Amino acid sequence: MKNSPLYKGSLTTIIMKLLEENERMYGYEITQKVKLITQGELNITEGALYPALHRLEGEGLLEAEVEKVDNRLRKYYKLTESGQKETVNRLAELEDFIRNMQTLVNSKTNPDLQF
Repeated sequence: MKNSPLYKGSLTTIIMKLLEENERMYGYEITQKVKLITQGELNITEGALYPALHRLEGEGLLEAEVEKVDNRLRKYYKLTESGQKETVNRLAELEDFIRNMQTLVNSKTNPDLQF
């Protein structure tokens, strides 16, 4: 993932949004989906992804299921019921943040405006 704190601060919301849309995913699948959606602009490293997944799991927002696929164990993550509710909250919060930032970035400050 890019080193910007803006991206790092959004990682858990990105994970939760993908799981909301795809029901369940494994780690590598999440990294590849982000890369595909962003056309390579965002690359989530394993070093960033797995601590975030484990943190979300520890908070009770995700649960993991292990399955054997091609003679290998694969850990799938999915949102819990509380994770689904929290995803809605975080996405609404992110949308508000983006809208406010767009307003600030695109505004022409009035020099006569006094505080």
